[in-house]
Amino acid sequence: MESIQRILFIAPKVHIYAVPPLSSNSGYKAGDWKVDQEKSRIFTARIRIVETATEDADGKEEKVCTDVRLEDPKTGDLFANCPYEGAHCVEQVIDSSRFFALRVVDGPRKAMLGIGFEERSEAFDFGVSLQEVRRHNDSITAGEKARKAGKSSELSNVEAKDYSLKEGETISITIGNKGRRRAPSSPSRNAVTGAFPLPFLPPPPSAEDVKRRQSQHGDEDFGILGFDDDAFGDFV
Repeated sequence: MESIQRILFIAPKVHIYAVPPLSSNSGYKAGDWKVDQEKSRIFTARIRIVETATEDADGKEEKVCTDVRLEDPKTGDLFANCPYEGAHCVEQVIDSSRFFALRVVDGPRKAMLGIGFEERSEAFDFGVSLQEVRRHNDSITAGEKARKAGKSSELSNVEAKDYSLKEGETISITIGNKGRRRAPSSPSRNAVTGAFPLPFLPPPPSAEDVKRRQSQHGDEDFGILGFDDDAFGDFV
């Protein structure tokens, strides 16, 4: 994996002090470190804020981390490292603008060290640099949350299929052979006569046919059959 480092701040000299446990919740005090006594200094180091960007194996994602490094000013060897994850990692003391308390990490071990700048301008630039780191980290976090929210909204906005019946539509359900229409079978010949069977009876004679027969055979035949064709009879 390829990594790129960027130096956000550098100061050639800061004094390092041992930090006693907090006596109150108000914050750290440089006066408790006895900074006015030279023998209270543990070490004088160079301080750098280093940002490291590392890409994953696929090159799709980039991880950015920031460290506050205390180094030997002559050799550049690391004396102590403070992984900067937020404002709780570096706290300014409440009684001076030139001193800070750093949370340094060495594997599983953690400790608090005090640092003091000789120049107020360097201390001010140090604080501004850390503020920019926090602002950058917050923007990255907000972007990740926005991407996750966008993905979830895309999934929720997927249009569901509408299986409801529209107005005038019907649905047909077939269970087994019930409800199925059989195809009309073709007429078959009679096995004995060879003729096609008659599917329907002949229709009854119409009134005109009856009159025609009456005129041909006379009134007597129709009287026997029970037909009465007077002026107000059944056939007109």
